[in-house]
Amino acid sequence: MALSWNEIKTRANAFSKEWQDESREDAEAKSFWDAFFNVFGITRRRIASFEEPVKKSDGKGGFIDMLWRGQLLVEHKSRGKSLDRAFDQALDYFPGIKERDLPKYILVSDFSKFRLYNLETNEQIEFSLKELYQNVKLFGFIAGYQTQIIKPQDPINIKAAERMGKLHDALKAVGYTGHALELYLVRLLFCLFAEDTTIFEKRLFQDYIETKTHADGSDLAHHLSSLFYVLNQAPEKRLTNLDESLSAFPYVNGKLFAEPLPPAQFDAKMREVLLDLCALDWSLISPAIFGSLFQSIMDSNARRNLGAHYTSEENILKLIKPLFLDALWAEFEKVKGNKNRLLEFHQKLRTLTFFDPACGCGNFLVITYRELRLLELAVLRASITSGQQVLDVQTLINIDVDQFYGIEIEEFPAQIAQVALWLTDHQMNMKISEEFGAYFARIPLKATPHIVCGNALQTDWASVLPPEKCSYILGNPPFLGKSNQSAAQKIDMQLVCGDIKNAGLLDFVSAWYVKAARYINPNAVIAGLTRNLVNKAEMLKQVQHDSGIKCAFVSTNSITQGEQVGVLWAWMLAQGVKIHFAHRTFSWSNEARGKAAVHCVIIGFGLQDVADKTIYEYDDIKGEPHAVKVSNINPYLVDAPDLIIEKSRRPICAVPEMTYGSMPNDGGYLLFSDVEKNELLRLEPNAEKWIKKFVMGDELINNIPRWCLWLVEITPNELRAMPQVLKRVEQVKEIRLKSTRETTRELANSPTLFGEPRQPKSQYLALPRVSSENRRFIPMTFLSPEIIAGDKVYTIENASIYDFGVMMSTMHMAWMRQTAGRLESRYSYTNQITYNNFPWPALRANIHAPLEACAQAVLDARAAHTNASLADLYDPLTMPVNLLKAHQALDKAVDAAYGYKGAATDAARVAFLFERYQQLTSLLPSLTKPKKTRKK
Repeated sequence: MALSWNEIKTRANAFSKEWQDESREDAEAKSFWDAFFNVFGITRRRIASFEEPVKKSDGKGGFIDMLWRGQLLVEHKSRGKSLDRAFDQALDYFPGIKERDLPKYILVSDFSKFRLYNLETNEQIEFSLKELYQNVKLFGFIAGYQTQIIKPQDPINIKAAERMGKLHDALKAVGYTGHALELYLVRLLFCLFAEDTTIFEKRLFQDYIETKTHADGSDLAHHLSSLFYVLNQAPEKRLTNLDESLSAFPYVNGKLFAEPLPPAQFDAKMREVLLDLCALDWSLISPAIFGSLFQSIMDSNARRNLGAHYTSEENILKLIKPLFLDALWAEFEKVKGNKNRLLEFHQKLRTLTFFDPACGCGNFLVITYRELRLLELAVLRASITSGQQVLDVQTLINIDVDQFYGIEIEEFPAQIAQVALWLTDHQMNMKISEEFGAYFARIPLKATPHIVCGNALQTDWASVLPPEKCSYILGNPPFLGKSNQSAAQKIDMQLVCGDIKNAGLLDFVSAWYVKAARYINPNAVIAGLTRNLVNKAEMLKQVQHDSGIKCAFVSTNSITQGEQVGVLWAWMLAQGVKIHFAHRTFSWSNEARGKAAVHCVIIGFGLQDVADKTIYEYDDIKGEPHAVKVSNINPYLVDAPDLIIEKSRRPICAVPEMTYGSMPNDGGYLLFSDVEKNELLRLEPNAEKWIKKFVMGDELINNIPRWCLWLVEITPNELRAMPQVLKRVEQVKEIRLKSTRETTRELANSPTLFGEPRQPKSQYLALPRVSSENRRFIPMTFLSPEIIAGDKVYTIENASIYDFGVMMSTMHMAWMRQTAGRLESRYSYTNQITYNNFPWPALRANIHAPLEACAQAVLDARAAHTNASLADLYDPLTMPVNLLKAHQALDKAVDAAYGYKGAATDAARVAFLFERYQQLTSLLPSLTKPKKTRKK
């Protein structure tokens, strides 16, 4: 056990007095350094060797005065000799030292002076022998008190994962696989952390491998098996004649080393890889992210993108701060001046429990635990009187890892989560030790995190943590759209959401919202929505608890947009769920090469309403948010009433209807590229009359030439006179007859026509159904009825220039971004939700003329760029200045038409539009299909 700083200072004073005698001879240097290490309670010979032979940079042999491999090199000179020369001589030894043994510090001395060089920070400090007691904390790395600044994105995290990946591959290659391999690596991970974070003595694990095993690695597995066995044995149960090198290891407990594993097998290369892993400073590695990095080594493809497979601490803090951490710190600030209330607050921290039902490697739980321990440290600082000596730190620490619960479907990350919490606990214990100058470590492990390996959607959450004992639910459930779900995942979705109408439209993450709502809502239990209850008593127990549980999940933003809102949130609101805080859309910080950014939201919710609600807005989705206090947060994450925009069969305002373009359903036989059209006309010149320009979404936006046979009103004689055209018509008929759908087979009776012809008979406004999320505006344009609109285009026949102006405004685009669906990350416009529910400005004669003029100016600005496609014109990087200015003027005109004077943000505009929507729909009869009444 490490000495307290006060004891170390007392020993340092005694050491200085003993060695201040100038008559001490150089021959006593070894005794000097033995006594120096003893100041810190360390036996020098266990960790460092004298007169270490080495080949110097000039190729000649030499001897290092003292070397502690991987940590410290000491060069000692006679009293009064140059310390600069001593330092240069120390550096001269470096070429002959193995890379993994290179020291982090160089210490030079001449008995009367010390000079310490920190090679990692390029800092040095010099002091006299009598000043040693004032500088002992510089040698925290000897005493076991050194705390490191852990950088989540430090390259050492990647290096550690890559080296562990090599060891994983090598063991797997010799046939050591599955559960045994995973647990074996987890145990090695613990040992690597342990010897760099004072759980083990420094280099104890590395020295055991280097000194006790053969260089060819043949006996390494045997020695590791012995070590794992010893780590699970209490000292009183160990053999009395146990080898000293093994007996030096502490009893770990925690069941980490309890399970017997089949013996592995190593060779020389594998042994070197393990020693290279030992050479890393594992105290610099963050357990919060290494778990995810470590998990990625199991997948060779994922390993190419190491660094992408973790949730950043910044994003985790975005969730936990508003969920509970900010409130706890605020409460601490209120009570820190009152000892009794501070004691009650400290006791309260011990009662809190945290549950992540999709915990993965435990990132959220680890960061939560660390932040709680930092808060507890602030509590201890406030409660301990200045100058008061702390005799037993352990009695002061309340918070422990057994307050944390999780469910993870895969065994390996579940084990990592548990170990990561233990390691974080130890890191925080070291911080406490340094703070109060008294060593504190929870070894052997007694408290255990409650991490369950299982399917969270099939597991009864109450069996993991009864809801009456739960304080907070948090996490980052899987991101999978409906089209990306496996068959097994769809079964899980049906199990959880089967009684929710249209649940098949939902993203996978929605199931966690539904499970959480049922878990925290006692009324849902009564309604039979919580399944797998063991008996009536258990049900009553759940019903009786007053659920104050607060929840927050990171999710894909699609659950707050388009038709998913009506499916998920109509149900959630019906359960009494209230949204407490929300981060609107931001870009997930996974910046791996070749990996698309994920657009996410964070939603905090519970059954109880709260007075202080906050929306975190992002001016730049890759930037930092700013907090906006609001009166309510609705499912679209705006400050507006709890409204659900459902499908409507026709517009709620007096505007032209929007319809799909025509669906060919032709097997491609009625459609042509430029080359195909020219070839047909070469063979069949008379077909020109029946060939029309054809546009789908891509053609409309990118001005891609495409054509179709539009054979409406063609006579049989005309058709038979064109054999090439007739052949294509026959192919259309054939492909339709082969369809498994009856309606498509019926279309074979009219093979000259598109499957669903809906071509406007007059000029129409066309807009693509899908458009890039990078554009500020969905490009729309007027087209002649001679241009055939395909079914990837929406059409508004007889749309006016006024209609065009409102549709192209930022006001409408803000509404679209909130209510439209998503195809991948692109906007997927919907006529029945986005357009039909759009609240247009009130009809006033004085607003039409200026708005129409501004709309025409947009068309004129486009026309000035003759060869530019809509994609060119509306690319954020290439949008012409005149077009941008025309849109700015149009936005002012549209805002004036609404009488809108709010902020220029999407959130403010959408909140305004929701109020107008509520006003309009309160005056209208239901526009959705009437429900059929069942006969009794």
